[in-house]
Amino acid sequence: MAAAESNAPQTSQVVVEPTDTEDNGITLMDLFRIIRKHLLIGIITFVVVFIATCAYTFLTPPKYSATSQVFATYSEASVDNNISNINSASTYITNQIQSYPTLATTESVLEPVIDELGLDTTVAGLAGQLNVTNPTDTAFVNITAQSGDPKQAADIANSVAKSLSNVVEKSLYASGKESPVKLSVVQRATEPAAPSSPKVTLYLAIGLVGGLVLGIFATLIRDLMTTRVEEASDLQDIINAPIMGRIPADDSLKDNRPIVVSAPSSRIAEEFRRIRTNLSFTSKIEGSDARMIVITSCDPFDGKTTVSVNLAAALAENGAKVLLIDADLRHPSVADRLGLEGGAGLAHVLSGQAMVKDVVQRYWKPNLHIMPAGPKPPNASMLLNSKTMTELLDMALHTYDYVIVDTSPMVVANDAAVFGAKSDGVVMVSGRDVTMKRDLKDIAIQLENLNVPVTGFVFNLEKERKTPQNDNYYYYYDDKAKGRKAHKHRPKSKAKGRRTA
Repeated sequence: MAAAESNAPQTSQVVVEPTDTEDNGITLMDLFRIIRKHLLIGIITFVVVFIATCAYTFLTPPKYSATSQVFATYSEASVDNNISNINSASTYITNQIQSYPTLATTESVLEPVIDELGLDTTVAGLAGQLNVTNPTDTAFVNITAQSGDPKQAADIANSVAKSLSNVVEKSLYASGKESPVKLSVVQRATEPAAPSSPKVTLYLAIGLVGGLVLGIFATLIRDLMTTRVEEASDLQDIINAPIMGRIPADDSLKDNRPIVVSAPSSRIAEEFRRIRTNLSFTSKIEGSDARMIVITSCDPFDGKTTVSVNLAAALAENGAKVLLIDADLRHPSVADRLGLEGGAGLAHVLSGQAMVKDVVQRYWKPNLHIMPAGPKPPNASMLLNSKTMTELLDMALHTYDYVIVDTSPMVVANDAAVFGAKSDGVVMVSGRDVTMKRDLKDIAIQLENLNVPVTGFVFNLEKERKTPQNDNYYYYYDDKAKGRKAHKHRPKSKAKGRRTA
């Protein structure tokens, strides 16, 4: 039979290169999504920062500050009443007073203070408790002492002020020469009533704001360090394609029967029916009345074969004529997945060793046919790109309503791109914590270069969400859950021994 010479028209969906997303930066909605995805990391970071701030605030010993103030003037004995001399003395004081804050922390000033108060510290230690300043354009020197004892803080400030005055007036100049500068204590330090540090309100506010900022920063770092897909939105950040369905991780999918066969009333079965409905809106192959669905994945363990067999059963359940072809000749798995004989299959047909009718097997319903892959051939790529494969697909599209092609993972081979070029594109199955973001970005570029769109994603192995909405969902579909809920809300009889209907 002649091969179909024209391909189906391409869909309007396009593959977006990773760089496009990066150039646009992170929007506010992206930030909210990242925070929600890594909310636990953000909360832990916030709690740790806030607790650390509280511990520092409440465990740090309180400190008390006391301030004494001295004022610098010229000595009347050293300057006469001549206006010129007075102006010169004023200029001299202005220049000298700028060095007094440093002078106040020297050994000459502090040793007498240590001796007078009997302090158990060194000059350097006492200097560390002082903050001496000279306000700009003033003749004041402010001496602030800090200590764990409020009385000691006031005593130190007053003693330093007294010692500084003595040094300036009596020790800075040669013996017998009177100092031109006089320091007068104009404000004695008083015992503080409340500690100056730690400032509880300020520190707690810093802890709250710092915790929030670092929590958000931690979620961003966590997202940047995540190398695997964790949510369906991660897929759409890389490739602009719709999510066809979300399949939760469940042991029932390990059964060798499709979920619509083994548990037709389950939530997972309904999810495959949702995927069936979404795919029913894809375009038919030009020149035929059938649709070709090419299913692939990024990595080998994303679950593409599980999705393929369950989707085929869901389509057949609806009455459509379906052919599922195992085109993963490098690692055949459809036959094993369904418990069928896989000794003969597609490889025999493509190599001319068998006819199609000899290898196709009926499964579950008369309208569901399976073509296993057969034995692994040494030249899989050559067989799948052969004229015989094209003719086989053309014949199948004129016989069935749906032709599902289960192909090799894209990191193994680009067979899916070859089949996708003959159809609407490819359906990408991606598993949570399985698909590597880096691999998916590479595949996005490959598919765009080949002009093969991604029809949609099936997000597999999704984490089950325990919400009231899910509880209602299970109640709607699960007879056991419905029975339990009905029992829970059954009214109790008021009369002892009576049974309610």
